[in-house]
Amino acid sequence: MRTLAIGDIHGGLRALTQVLERANVTDSDKLIFMGDYVDGWSESAQVMDRLIELSESNSCVFIKGNHDIWCEQWLADGTVNDIWYLHGGKETIESYEGYSDETKQRHLDFFETMPVYHIDEEQRLFVHSGFTSMHGVERETHRETFYFDRTLWEMALTMDKRIARKSELYPNRLKHYKEIYIGHTPTLNYHKYQPMNAINVWNVDTGAAFTGSLSALDINSKEVFQSDTLPILYPNEMGRNK
Repeated sequence: MRTLAIGDIHGGLRALTQVLERANVTDSDKLIFMGDYVDGWSESAQVMDRLIELSESNSCVFIKGNHDIWCEQWLADGTVNDIWYLHGGKETIESYEGYSDETKQRHLDFFETMPVYHIDEEQRLFVHSGFTSMHGVERETHRETFYFDRTLWEMALTMDKRIARKSELYPNRLKHYKEIYIGHTPTLNYHKYQPMNAINVWNVDTGAAFTGSLSALDINSKEVFQSDTLPILYPNEMGRNK
């Protein structure tokens, strides 16, 4: 059985469909989604439909991202976060046009069951953005860091790979986990178009919200599967690239 970590989708159903096809995903594969399923391209509600289908056919983990929090709030009580609306929320609201209250409730229930992190049997951590506690995610006191923190990735990028794990210079934050998988910070920020690795941290957000592709990473073999870039798949849209 493979385990695939899949980056931030941001309403790009066509990219999700394509990457699952290119990875030849079967119901024996475990899928770990890194969050931010909505906001950006025009098919956020339809992405949620597909994810719910996958949860019924595959072993799946759906990490909750910051955009998912905002969408969840809107589905729960109609709250429209101003930042959310300007960063893909408008497109998400439009994607729900024609959806019944029953289906919206099903999506809300799905959002509410999402964990903010996942640790597998090999002590590999999956979290949308990061964490700040030197004692690990279980001791994190600020829940929002799971959605917004970028310092873990920035720290990993600045580390020298020659520093041994047992060295006193090796950050305690990283010692708790064999590997850490994140999304949230597009690799496009570093002019990279595939998942990036720094020390034991893997970033699988390859910019599907903007001009990049959606990526799936086999966490054992490190083989990468990618969709076409999202502007190719949605030629009449701009996503969050505004």
